Amino acid sequence: MTSTVSTDSTYSILQRSQRLRVGGGEMTPVLPGAISQRTLVLMWPQLGDFDSLEYAWWIRRERDRLSELDIDVRAVGIGDRQSGEVFCEFTGFPTDRLWMDATGELHRELGLYEGLTTNWPVLSSSQQAWVNLMLMCAGIASPGTLAEVFRGYRGDRKAPQLIADDETIETNFLPPLKGKFFGAAGGSGFQRPFELATVRLKNMVEVLSKWSQYVPDASYMTQRGGTFLFDTGGQPVYEYRDHGILGFAENMANPLEFLGDLS
Repeated sequence: MTSTVSTDSTYSILQRSQRLRVGGGEMTPVLPGAISQRTLVLMWPQLGDFDSLEYAWWIRRERDRLSELDIDVRAVGIGDRQSGEVFCEFTGFPTDRLWMDATGELHRELGLYEGLTTNWPVLSSSQQAWVNLMLMCAGIASPGTLAEVFRGYRGDRKAPQLIADDETIETNFLPPLKGKFFGAAGGSGFQRPFELATVRLKNMVEVLSKWSQYVPDASYMTQRGGTFLFDTGGQPVYEYRDHGILGFAENMANPLEFLGDLS
């Protein structure tokens, strides 16, 4: 894969870039010619990636807040239309706000981090991506990944509680767990031990059970994403570029914290 970084602004690149919209199955620009409200564009990696699934989870959690701030959320993921359909069915992300890029070309045009791209001559492109991905999961060329994995097990008193005490979470791997189970392990009102790890386990089981749908081409698994918020004039308000696996936000304890600066 070769990175071709455009000298145009992120906003203009997104306006002229046509991709397949999951809802309707048509090729349309990621951004319209003019926007009438704040627009949050999420560039996601493969839709079977932890980062994509977890980010969509936060978007759903904060949907009322996003609506109050009059923010239009749009996302671009790597994969095909079927990837988008199973992703939206699982996460509740709206199909008419998700576009698909089969090869991550738009990600590279925006100069987003491609992840570890070591060439292993005896392996196919998909096999190379697997090796590089495993190395990134071990923290190589992916700063902060291991610390974020451990945070999922350890808990985080600076992060909000993720699962309500009366909520049941199904992983299809462990018995159904009530939110109060995590309270017994550490209290309430913050991210308890094993709480985030359980959410990630649920995501992992979902993806592995439908792997070929979520990841139709494994060659692009190391590609990372980014977050871009624009005002009604198309001017950038906030930008964050992923630097590694489980590093999709500036503050992983509260990925949408940057919305606090808006009124």
